[in-house]
Amino acid sequence: MATGPSLDSTFTPLKGEPRPLREWLTTFHFASVVIDPYTHESAWILSTAARIMRQFAGAATRVNFVVTAPADDARRFLGPLADEFLVFVDPDRSLTRQMGVGRLPSFVFLRIDGTVQAKAEGWNPAEWRAVAKEIATAVQWSAPQIPAAGDPGAFAGSPV
Repeated sequence: MATGPSLDSTFTPLKGEPRPLREWLTTFHFASVVIDPYTHESAWILSTAARIMRQFAGAATRVNFVVTAPADDARRFLGPLADEFLVFVDPDRSLTRQMGVGRLPSFVFLRIDGTVQAKAEGWNPAEWRAVAKEIATAVQWSAPQIPAAGDPGAFAGSPV
């Protein structure tokens, strides 16, 4: 049985008011890249994550970063990406844990019903490609090439 965060869980964006997950998922699925701004591993994946998220930007999914830090640290870490993408902050990592994530960075496909359809933990290109294909199939969109030139080599990531 698929699981996911409670639809009553509050997702706090960098811009705007916190709202329960059920209100964020009224129209679109989530394609979330979950990162820890205090680790090298999450820094190594930023360009790759942005490239993947740009591919899905016009699809019926809300591409977003979930940053396991307070708002100021999330803005500082993401720089201009904080203005380009929807960003949620999760300083206590409760949402990250509810999504079943154990290693960061992670790529999570959260369906409109709140279930985690697919996820990849750490940076394993084959696993991220599988998540991207799940998203592409669900929203009838083309999946990005993973890996692509300039992407880092595989790494396990850091524990949540």
